[in-house]
Amino acid sequence: MSFTTTANKIFSQSINDYHKYDSIDQPMSNPFPDGSIEFLLYSKNWIDNIQWHYEDIIRNPNIDPKDALVLKRRIDTDNQRRTDMVEYIDSYFLDKFKGITPLPNARINTETIAWAIDRLSILSLKIYHMHEETVRTDVNAEHIANCQKKLDILLTQQKDLSQSIEELLADIEGGKCLMKVYRQMKMYNDPSLNPVLYGKQ
Repeated sequence: MSFTTTANKIFSQSINDYHKYDSIDQPMSNPFPDGSIEFLLYSKNWIDNIQWHYEDIIRNPNIDPKDALVLKRRIDTDNQRRTDMVEYIDSYFLDKFKGITPLPNARINTETIAWAIDRLSILSLKIYHMHEETVRTDVNAEHIANCQKKLDILLTQQKDLSQSIEELLADIEGGKCLMKVYRQMKMYNDPSLNPVLYGKQ
């Protein structure tokens, strides 16, 4: 079984597990061994599930401004958790490929493996929720047809991105591409780097 086949299966499992209760406050129960790539993939997608539903809730036009501010803080916190998890996944692959000697003409990819996996995780959520739209019974046939077209596009994107990730993994393993990790260096979350925050100290 290819890596992306496994990843997409784990993402689907995480999404289905989340929607058993469909609550942003439910605790995660990761079924995989701590530290394994499967554990990291499940954790990553779980965070994406929470973030997806945060974004739905905060767009409620009737939300109380105080509740919206609390939710915005939670979104910010989980955005940082998402970034951290991506970097954990990249660190896993950095260790996995540490014995590979790159070829003299090895290229540098435009994104790391984990950031490509991040997009694959988000795609799995888009596919789940778009499929939900295609089976609604309270909408007209035009809505169903439009959503089915979008779902077909998303499924194609998932297939293409999975293939691209597999090719990237093969190129790194074959020394054709450098395995590098780029840290995000987000400044707005750091009290020592955000002028609004350190200006008030």
